[in-house]
Amino acid sequence: MAHSTAQLIIGVDTHADRHVAVALDTLGRHLATASFAASDTGNARLLAWACQHGQPVAAGVEGTGSFGYRLARYLLAHGVAVREVNRPDRARRRRVGKNDPLDAEHAARAVLAGDASAIPKNRDGVVGELRCLVVARRSAVKARTQATNQLRALLVGCDDTIRTRLRPLRKQHLARGCIRLRAAGPAQLALRSLGRRWLALDAEIRELDREITGLVTRVAPRLLDRHSVGVHTAAQLLITAGDNPDRLASEAAFAALCGTSPVEASSGKTTRLRLNRGGDRQANTALWTIANTRLIHEPRTRAYGAKRTAQGKTRKEILRCLKRYIARELYPLVLDALTASPTPAA
Repeated sequence: MAHSTAQLIIGVDTHADRHVAVALDTLGRHLATASFAASDTGNARLLAWACQHGQPVAAGVEGTGSFGYRLARYLLAHGVAVREVNRPDRARRRRVGKNDPLDAEHAARAVLAGDASAIPKNRDGVVGELRCLVVARRSAVKARTQATNQLRALLVGCDDTIRTRLRPLRKQHLARGCIRLRAAGPAQLALRSLGRRWLALDAEIRELDREITGLVTRVAPRLLDRHSVGVHTAAQLLITAGDNPDRLASEAAFAALCGTSPVEASSGKTTRLRLNRGGDRQANTALWTIANTRLIHEPRTRAYGAKRTAQGKTRKEILRCLKRYIARELYPLVLDALTASPTPAA
């Protein structure tokens, strides 16, 4: 039971093992600081502790996509408005130093001042499923590429018989050729081991691809109908938007989230815009892939590229413009797909 009805703001600095929380009143006065275990029980104790000092109406949480994800979901479920808070800038850290209570207080004050307005991404629905599959696939692809490079490197030191037979082969044929070698020495044993590893990773990637394709096809068929939008680029855009697309108030917000919106860089007599280097870089890469493919294969985009080239624009500048246009085009399709997709049962 709360001892006070005064409204308060919570700031939380999240970590793998413990969360540090600070409570402020609506005038910005520091009320209390405490530390809690990073667990479901700890999250419940954190909210109960806050209620002892007043009625928590908002919370600024660092790391809502990682260590603070479950805490953010718990607070939202209990009626506390949660805002995502970035870490303090370096200039502030140089002035006042850094520790967990200071970071938690910064999070609370960022909410109180209105500087922290981003709504945390939800991963309880189809986006959570896609994210798990994409993370597993990405690491498997990286490991397969590493195995390929190691096979090529080992072949350099092999005798002419093995090198002549295997060096022209590529990818799967190379791996199968390696596993057929007799283990006559350490080099052959290593090649056989890497070949088996490559084939196992390739099978794992194909299995994950089937799951990702089925999920994206079921959830966002209209998105896949757009020119040059493939399964993996569509999956990344859905993951970036999150299971609560209502947090994206406009297509401009989606473009900023993908790092394709221009940023003001004016000063004095100079008025200019610069490239947005923030946002989700994986989503930015997905938009670049779509733009580059269209610039090669789609007649309308090729005509646009030719016109902009005649105006003196470089290919890099043309791709920047195309990414912004594509973000505007795909935003309503991403929104519709995630709004219509059902949330899996717990």
